[in-house]
Amino acid sequence: MATTNPWGDLDELRHEIDRTFETFWSDRRPDHWRVAFLPGHGARQYPLVNLSEDEGNVYVEALAPGVDPKSLDVSVLQGALTIKGEKPGLAQVTADAYHRNERAAGRFTRTIDLPVDVDATRVQADYRNGLLVVTLPKSEAAKPKQIQINVAG
Repeated sequence: MATTNPWGDLDELRHEIDRTFETFWSDRRPDHWRVAFLPGHGARQYPLVNLSEDEGNVYVEALAPGVDPKSLDVSVLQGALTIKGEKPGLAQVTADAYHRNERAAGRFTRTIDLPVDVDATRVQADYRNGLLVVTLPKSEAAKPKQIQINVAG
């Protein structure tokens, strides 16, 4: 027999509200305040991203299936990457014909604060099979410098 937690849904709702307010108050620009159109237990940011780095670059992988790459606008400004675009809906189906509509559509904006300074003139973005990969070369000032140690004799 499965046990249920009557407070589980309320706890999940509280976490979603906390996360929404943290995002709202911590971001610097009004375009950060918009969250995505994805349905579910709460608002989620879209597109979903992975952010990683190596010695020379920062990488952002954004999951955006069904998005026309021509609608994407990628920009870097003041230490943040902004991805804007639009995901079209199914034109042949009217709203009243749906029994379930979980694949939302519409315009989206996602801004990601970058962990280091990047060289905005060398940013590259590639879209393939629903995945947007943005490669952001680190600025020279952000790259680690090897310091030679002098040994006194």
